[in-house]
Amino acid sequence: MINVKFYLDKADKSKRFPIHLVIRQKDLQIKVATGEKIMKKDWDNKNQIVKDSDYSHRSINKFLNFLKEEVEKYFETEVHSNFTDKKIKEKIASLVNSRKENTDINILSEPSLEYETKSKVSFVDLFAGAGGFSEGFLQAEHGDKYYDFRLASDINENCELTHLARYNYQLGLDTEFLRQDITEPDFLDNFLKKIGDKEIDIVCGGPPCQSFSLAGKRKKFDKKDDLFAHYLKVIRQLRPKYFVMENVKGILTKEQGKIKDMILQEIRSIVDLKEFSKLIHFIALLKKNESERLFVLECYNLRLQFEKAIDKELDLLKNTYINNLENKFRLLTPKIVDYKTSKTDKNISTIRHGFNLLKRVKELEYIRKKIINEKAFSNLDNDFFADDFDSFLTSIESETIIEKIHNAFNNLKPNKIYLGEVQEIISALEIFDYTFDECVNGLNSFVVKVNKEKEFQEILSKIRLYNIEQPFVALASDYGVPQNRERVLFIGCRKDQKLINDVPATVKNNEKVNVFEAISDLDFIGNDDERYNYENIDLKAKYNGSTEKMKSLVQKRNIDGKPNKNSGLTYSEWSKKGRLSDRFINAKNPFYVKNFEELENTLTHLVAPLQNHKTSKQNQDVINRLDVILKSGNYESAKSNLKEIGLDSDKRSYTVLKPEGQSSTIMTIADDYIHYSNPRSLTVREMARLQSFDDSFVFQGKRSTGGNKRKFEVPQFTLVGNAVPPLMARAVALEILKNIK
Repeated sequence: MINVKFYLDKADKSKRFPIHLVIRQKDLQIKVATGEKIMKKDWDNKNQIVKDSDYSHRSINKFLNFLKEEVEKYFETEVHSNFTDKKIKEKIASLVNSRKENTDINILSEPSLEYETKSKVSFVDLFAGAGGFSEGFLQAEHGDKYYDFRLASDINENCELTHLARYNYQLGLDTEFLRQDITEPDFLDNFLKKIGDKEIDIVCGGPPCQSFSLAGKRKKFDKKDDLFAHYLKVIRQLRPKYFVMENVKGILTKEQGKIKDMILQEIRSIVDLKEFSKLIHFIALLKKNESERLFVLECYNLRLQFEKAIDKELDLLKNTYINNLENKFRLLTPKIVDYKTSKTDKNISTIRHGFNLLKRVKELEYIRKKIINEKAFSNLDNDFFADDFDSFLTSIESETIIEKIHNAFNNLKPNKIYLGEVQEIISALEIFDYTFDECVNGLNSFVVKVNKEKEFQEILSKIRLYNIEQPFVALASDYGVPQNRERVLFIGCRKDQKLINDVPATVKNNEKVNVFEAISDLDFIGNDDERYNYENIDLKAKYNGSTEKMKSLVQKRNIDGKPNKNSGLTYSEWSKKGRLSDRFINAKNPFYVKNFEELENTLTHLVAPLQNHKTSKQNQDVINRLDVILKSGNYESAKSNLKEIGLDSDKRSYTVLKPEGQSSTIMTIADDYIHYSNPRSLTVREMARLQSFDDSFVFQGKRSTGGNKRKFEVPQFTLVGNAVPPLMARAVALEILKNIK
């Protein structure tokens, strides 16, 4: 049994007393300086704490307690041959020095002299989450180009906490963070204030995608479904050289592919305002040659004006458009119905009131957003409320309003003489709700009539600001990530930039990083355990009889996963060393904080080489259940056995990791996975390794959460599971750097 205590050593010239740690065990006695100094009056020797009369008592006591626990844990887990004066002092000194380095170093946000001659490519990260895109982009450098991280945005405070800790405090960048819902009316204003007058070259981000996922049940009117539109609003405003949108594979097939087509339409609808006047002038020429459908052509002209307007100007244009139709209908009404019918008929009222609703699309959009948020907050799904809410939300969409007006006209059965005028109003209403692409398609018939197809296409090629062919599926394991995670990428390329249709794989199918390479060096932790230091693992003792086979799973590689026997590092070595360049050579050591208050007080930072490596506290029944599943190889084959021995579970799935292969897509719940060699779930650090985060990237705040809190909180496990794998993001970032002008 060891005895760990603190005492005050001799005072220095300023009459402050250094706090020393002393370890006693039988004949062994070791004294080590903690690096902390206090006044003698502030020390409570009986309770072994600094009194609250010292300004820094909380941070010092937290550090002393951490040191004491680490020493006690070391004696519990380490082999007795390592209980030497030198090794124990080295261990404590490493923790003391790491803390001292973090509080002493003053990191400058400016890069070293070498980088002053290089070109900065600026980027922002929307829906940033933990920072998978951010991390990957900062790892990427090519030629004389590197990335300048200007701003990240997300709605959750733990995302902000993790970002500030990593990029501002640890790496010393001056990156801004905007914590706000992108759908709020003043988001864009606040966003633009944050970035100032800086031009943004790249926008990246993955709008939340749960409602698109193939893995779970899809919800109608999920509040996340319209976030693409708000993402594109930022693109329309910034007009970056490239933008990257990431989502799950399910988006390709959602609504029979209509969602994907809608996104592509919206991207292609972003216009170059400098060239826009050429299109308007071209339509004016068409009008000179048109007599039969002049009204419809004028409607196309008015609708296209929407593309160059924002806010109040756009609202005014939309109102003008509907007012024109309303006036046309007012003149038409006495021709198709008598006076009494015009005052009492439900169809006439539907048309009139439909015009009123279309003039208030902005107000209806606000109502729609509020109701969708309320639906999500109250968890309305699979109940007797959901259908009613969905029915109302459908009823206030422009498409539904226009459809009801169309039906009302049909019900009136107007005289054939006036069918042309009726059809003009219906066509005009449809044009009102068209995308830019749909307007272009609608204009084709007018263009063909005057044999101006070539001229029209030339104008369109100049007016479309972004080129994109199709989204593509990227598999994370193709880029050195030990995980078979499929993600869809939309890469929009401004017309003055080279088109990017794909991101080449960095590893071949037989070269992929496996699970054993990724996390085997972390396999020194037990149930309900936490470790802050790396430890050596005796593979011979652990894998008796198959040691060489397990060793053969590990190989040296480049950063991107490509095998390199001569000068490469193993995947775990890269994770420990870090994949950031020498640009961040002065970065602080990894540290953890619970909240913003601790973040601001650097003395309270828990500094240690290894962070986020803590296992869940699982009872014996759970451990036994996991052991049965582990030995069976998978959950399905273990179910009958589990039922026989009374260990069956209602849990939907467990995934047993295979050391020689890649993991399945890492989700947000660690208990879904079983370690390949032990009946336990994964730690946050192990999940982060499978995602390709460096070990120096620390996930801050709460470790996990449950129940209804999952709707609002984004703890460490969720941050990891929702992230874009940094190595995949790095490959995307490199491809852009290679092509950007």
